[in-house]
Amino acid sequence: MAGNREFFNRRLHSLLGVIPVGLFLIQHLVVNHFATGGEESFNKAAGFMEHLPFRTLLETFVIFLPLLFHAIYGLYIAFTAKNNTSRFGFFRNWMFMIQRISGVITLVFITWHVWQTRVQAAFGADVNFQMMENILSNPFMFWFYLLGVISTIFHFSNGLWSFCVSWGITITPRSQRISTYVTIGVFVALSIVGIRALTAFI
Repeated sequence: MAGNREFFNRRLHSLLGVIPVGLFLIQHLVVNHFATGGEESFNKAAGFMEHLPFRTLLETFVIFLPLLFHAIYGLYIAFTAKNNTSRFGFFRNWMFMIQRISGVITLVFITWHVWQTRVQAAFGADVNFQMMENILSNPFMFWFYLLGVISTIFHFSNGLWSFCVSWGITITPRSQRISTYVTIGVFVALSIVGIRALTAFI
């Protein structure tokens, strides 16, 4: 029974990391990328997202609750998993270890980012270009955000590979090798989007 519950939890953890959390990450990066078009462009895109109907319900049940489960169970996996990089130093073992490390970094980053944006918005602050410009004008915060964005994108991209394996989409060694190249491509593409968005605010 315990084994079945752990199997279910791991499957759910994997699924939520891609749908809806991963899709929200892509949407968030795309909205932020509007900053490359200037302040008005970003504020218009962010304003559209702010005024979506049923936004609070969507954020709660489509983003925050799935993210909370993924984060809590992810921490359990991170601190109970046995890494074999010192004994088996091949590529996938290193990806396994970095996935766990990036998960912890991503959780810290997202918690801080939510505090600086969503929580402050609840107290009346405007989530706009100027807010992000003020945050990222601090060199420490810029590098913290850069590390956080890259870590988050890596965690999602590498998680896609694990998702495809655990859900039986890529079973053969060849399909898993192709999936590795595809997910590396996803990581590079999204990283370019994320870095361009960050630098646009400064």
